[in-house]
Amino acid sequence: MKKNIVFLLLGIGFSCTALAQVIDSPQVKTANGTVQGMVMPSGIHSFKGIPYAKPPVGDLRWREPQAPKNWKGILRTDHFGPQAMQEFIFGDMMFRSNGKSEDCLYLNVWEPADAKGKALPVLVYFYGGGFRAGDGSEYRYDGESLAKRGIIAITINYRLGIFGFLAHPELTAESPHHSSGNYGLMDQHAALLWVQKNIAAFGGDPNRVTIAGESAGSMSVASQVTSPLSKGLFAGAIAESGSDLGNDLPKPLAVGEQDGLNFANKIGAKSLADLRKIPADSLLKLSGLSHFPTVIDGYFFPESPQAIFEAGKEMQVPLLAGWNSAESDYHAVLGNDSVTADNYKKDVAKHAGDHTDYLLKAYPVITDSDVKRVATELAADQFIVYATWKFVDMQSKTSSKPVYSYIFSRVRVPKTGNANEMGATHSSEIEYALGNLTTNPVYNWSADDYKVSDLMESYFANFIKTGNPNGPGLPEWMNFKTSGQRQIIDVNTVSTPQKNMDRYKFLDSIYKQ
Repeated sequence: MKKNIVFLLLGIGFSCTALAQVIDSPQVKTANGTVQGMVMPSGIHSFKGIPYAKPPVGDLRWREPQAPKNWKGILRTDHFGPQAMQEFIFGDMMFRSNGKSEDCLYLNVWEPADAKGKALPVLVYFYGGGFRAGDGSEYRYDGESLAKRGIIAITINYRLGIFGFLAHPELTAESPHHSSGNYGLMDQHAALLWVQKNIAAFGGDPNRVTIAGESAGSMSVASQVTSPLSKGLFAGAIAESGSDLGNDLPKPLAVGEQDGLNFANKIGAKSLADLRKIPADSLLKLSGLSHFPTVIDGYFFPESPQAIFEAGKEMQVPLLAGWNSAESDYHAVLGNDSVTADNYKKDVAKHAGDHTDYLLKAYPVITDSDVKRVATELAADQFIVYATWKFVDMQSKTSSKPVYSYIFSRVRVPKTGNANEMGATHSSEIEYALGNLTTNPVYNWSADDYKVSDLMESYFANFIKTGNPNGPGLPEWMNFKTSGQRQIIDVNTVSTPQKNMDRYKFLDSIYKQ
């Protein structure tokens, strides 16, 4: 009988190779239907483009994500779904997705071949890109390497820009929660609900889910830790450069609504109905460089994240968080001015106003040779370091769980041009942490780079598995809550005491006003 079936399949155009792929392709029965993935050459199973919510189109544009529809038969998940609507903004983003679409709420799963029936730890990764760009198909987020370490790795897509973060009085009025905005964050929440319902079928443990992300993805991690909606949906958090605290707090809903009204008036849309009629491509072009911030909407954020953390009402989970040694560039302070102490002081005064004297004391420059380093530190702190420090600081003070803090310092060497002389730039740790150096052809990766990558990925994998990054053969990483020590991650990885507290306290005094 089996031989006859084989001959029949071959007779209608199947090759032996295709038949082997059909037979070998892994299948998993989810709550909505059966998905069929692929076996990668390494033996890892991948499932790409699984819908975790209904397409947010038509009347579902600017609504919280809805549960996905069931399907009959087998859904082939052998390619990435579309990326969220976005312009191509960042040159370091390399997508593998099937174009872009407003219909973008899909996720991707990588699992060990023997995962089924087990209870493996799970990582859910949120991409960065300023809430305006990014995609779960990016090479640097690929989950194969972590899957080889016994982890089920997941990347998700969430709505961006105007599609993900528009607030508007009419949206608030029609919402059952009397809120608007934050749709991209609610997409992430919906994906975490999907994981809780389905990950056991893939061999994952719903009680051992860790969320992680970089930049806007790190802000997203902090937001999920903050929001009461996500309590119980994950057991650990990894934040790489960013949070919703400090100088990156969400705006009041009224501010977001006014931004939405201003945009609608600018493009001549007299109502929410008018806005929903605009084709996605046209709406993307019309939104241009407009910024739509996260907002304290009264639902996802019932109050300010600052107030939630101060009251200790955030998620009580182990946290691994840090930043890179040169998150921004000294030109952010100096512009095109020459690198001199006089220009530094002049440019600081131009932007700092009444805070100039305090800022120059916290970020002192004595000679011209100090300028690049100090201006880099000032620019980095203002950009994202201070907000990340605030997350570590608040979680250390108000959570009973351990906190592990790092500064990533490994400098990449590009194949053309020069390495950054000031340190590790923004987002440069991602390929190291997720074991994906080989997916980025821009850099000359050395044996030392692979050493740092193995170390950092080992720390991450251990944390995902146990809530503690430490393991055999690794330099000890001390709990920041009890030691005040940070891990400097580089070829020579060491633990060092917290520095620059005067700077962070000064910035605290400004942003609390």
